[in-house]
Amino acid sequence: MSVISFFDRGWRQSPDAPAYIMGGRSWSYDDVHRGSSRIARAILGMGERVRHVGVLSANDPAAWVGILGAWRAGGVWVPLNVAYPAKDTAHAINGFDVDLVFFQASSAGLVEEISALVERPVQWICLDDDGTGNISLGDWSGHLSDDPLQVGWEPDDVVAIMPTGGTTGKPKGVMNTHRTLAASITHMMLVFAYRADEPIINLAAAPMTHAAGLLTLPCLARGGTVVVLPRADAGPVLTALEQTRATEVFLPPTALYRLLDLPRLDQADIGSLRYLLYGAAPIALPRLREAVERLGPVLMGGYGQMEAPMAISYLTPPEHMDGGSVADDAVLGSCGRPLPLVQVEIRDDSDRPVPTNQVGEICVRGDLVMKGYYRRPDLTAETIIEGWLHTGDIGRLDDHGRLTISDRKKDMIISGGSNVYPSEVETVLAGHPAVLESAVVGVPDDEWGERVVAFVELRPGVDPVDGPALVAWGRERLGGIRAPKQVVIVAALPRSAAGKILKAELRGTRNTQRALA
Repeated sequence: MSVISFFDRGWRQSPDAPAYIMGGRSWSYDDVHRGSSRIARAILGMGERVRHVGVLSANDPAAWVGILGAWRAGGVWVPLNVAYPAKDTAHAINGFDVDLVFFQASSAGLVEEISALVERPVQWICLDDDGTGNISLGDWSGHLSDDPLQVGWEPDDVVAIMPTGGTTGKPKGVMNTHRTLAASITHMMLVFAYRADEPIINLAAAPMTHAAGLLTLPCLARGGTVVVLPRADAGPVLTALEQTRATEVFLPPTALYRLLDLPRLDQADIGSLRYLLYGAAPIALPRLREAVERLGPVLMGGYGQMEAPMAISYLTPPEHMDGGSVADDAVLGSCGRPLPLVQVEIRDDSDRPVPTNQVGEICVRGDLVMKGYYRRPDLTAETIIEGWLHTGDIGRLDDHGRLTISDRKKDMIISGGSNVYPSEVETVLAGHPAVLESAVVGVPDDEWGERVVAFVELRPGVDPVDGPALVAWGRERLGGIRAPKQVVIVAALPRSAAGKILKAELRGTRNTQRALA
């Protein structure tokens, strides 16, 4: 299936139903279909030179109408992040050959900065009309026909170039196709199971430029409603879960922790919630256990990456339980079993499969795997070998076929000749009641080769703890080799605009000197 056909499936099912709701405004399926058809005609009217369409927007249904319009025209979506510096966005526009950019009027100042750095002709279209001096979406496409149109496509045509790797350097452009996104959406529709008569309400609170946007597509394919929030702030998320009767939501672990810390959570009426998907970063097992105990069997863990988008494996809500109790840590710490349209193997440094329960690099093959990195055949050849995507993640498959991730290959620490996986140390630290989140890195050490150092952000409103106490906590539970040799308390962990912890920054000179002082 083409990626736009998933939306059209929902449109045919319930054209008058609300597809998107944000604030006091609602967009029906027919509104979105007509609007995206006009946008598609406007893009096609610009000729062959316009293929790659950037969207520079915070969470906004109008931006997703633009993305659907680009797909309807046979175009390629390039997500751009309003929280990134102008130079980073200009780099993406230049590097990924973006021809047209939709943006919000609130970002007009940022657009001026970006325009000064862009080295190629770009058409800027303002999603809202409030006098930015740029062409508004209404003026650009409002006069065109909204009749349905068909554009030819092939399964391996690229439909999205997803920037990735921005925490460690210039982003790579992951090329996803109709085939890869169709496999991803199909996998999500399998695990987000509903009866035919059940309402489906997706609460999109995390940035829709990343995972939360793609996660709306299975909902739309079944005629459900996407309720959009500006941000994943805990209070508004809980209020929206109550008021909208949402059935599914995606939250990164940090947002889930803040939801759990709300005093009124246990009194909230969120009985409509069927699926709370967590992912995009490792989760602390004590907080996951707490979430299952307080929210019930609605938690769902997932593993994927943009190179195999969103849906390599899932740990479903029932699998978080063992009878009437929460499952043990071996199960909760896994990512569930690989899904049907993907094959997973664990391979050693010689690229040979390893036995069950042995750790190695997670390798993936199937329709879910990206076409490659945009204009980077060298990097593509290093990453996809004989059809197998080498994910860069270290993990194992257990006797039950469940996949467990140890860490990113590049983040593994070798201390005293032993492999130390930062995520394991972070999980132990997360069990301390004063710890909100931690990031563990290796820093050079004359004796150990690398010293295990943890940077810790404390939970507000609890009794504070100092570094030596956390070192002792870790040593008691991990032993002398894997425990952090030093814990540095920080006011806030450094994060990218997408919310990921910047471990490269923590390894930098200033923090390293601080840790070793």
